[in-house]
Amino acid sequence: MTTTTSTAPPKSRVARVLSRREARVAFLFVLPAFLLFIAFRFGPTIAGVALSFFEYDISGEMAFEGLANFQRMVADPLFWRALGTTVLYTILAVPISLVLSTAMALGVRRAFRGARFFRSIFFLPVITSLVLAGSIFVWIFSGNGPWAKLMAPLGLGGSWLGSTVLVIPAIVIVGVWSRFGYGMMIMIAAMQDIPRELEEAALMDGAGSWQRFRSIILPYLKPTVFFLAVIETTAAFQVFDVIYVMTQGGPAHASYSLVYMLYDQGFKYFDYGYAAAIGVALFVMTLAVALIQRLVIGRQK
Repeated sequence: MTTTTSTAPPKSRVARVLSRREARVAFLFVLPAFLLFIAFRFGPTIAGVALSFFEYDISGEMAFEGLANFQRMVADPLFWRALGTTVLYTILAVPISLVLSTAMALGVRRAFRGARFFRSIFFLPVITSLVLAGSIFVWIFSGNGPWAKLMAPLGLGGSWLGSTVLVIPAIVIVGVWSRFGYGMMIMIAAMQDIPRELEEAALMDGAGSWQRFRSIILPYLKPTVFFLAVIETTAAFQVFDVIYVMTQGGPAHASYSLVYMLYDQGFKYFDYGYAAAIGVALFVMTLAVALIQRLVIGRQK
């Protein structure tokens, strides 16, 4: 005679943790802060999406408009101008920042005399106020500034911030300068996990610096590169402060970004519904680019 015994399915790790009295008490203490985080993190996002379907101005009167704000946005030439400026800035700034971050990380990843000093110097722009730095760069890129004198032999003298062609490269320089130190520190942390035995074996086999980087270091850095690409792309799509300080969107809207347009519509013209629609479009585009980056460089075997 055979008997069958039924065994209950094993509890998940979360269920086992929550079954403990201490965990339940800790969860109750964390719950108020968690609810506040959810409310202040996702509440404005939901409100912004809802506001994009309304006409709402400084008078406080709201009227449901449906997709009118989005239709207006598609028909607005200034929106496409701002989108083109934002995309151009992103295309220039993100690759340069990633390459520079990786190069600086390779240079200071090993322990040598003065390594901490150089790491600190390279990271210093990250914690420097962009308002202060932007004010200094306004003088640097002016017609009488050092940058104009340095570029004069190449035929690129004069004020870069006053040129519709050179203003975006000037802003890219400041943007990359202010962010590459962050990527460098992330890269250094990722490089510490690469087994040194692999590099030493490749060196003994006669592999050069480029071969070791391409075959050993770069494959290990692929998840880190994906992370930094998403972070830097998001920051590039949201560029505002350096433009606000240095150019105010000029000259002739040559540096007019999407976030600057959102700022103008919301806080200069008090057209909150239209500004919210621009914010929703910016969010969708940023999410789409992140998904594309995931497919291109973030997929793991």
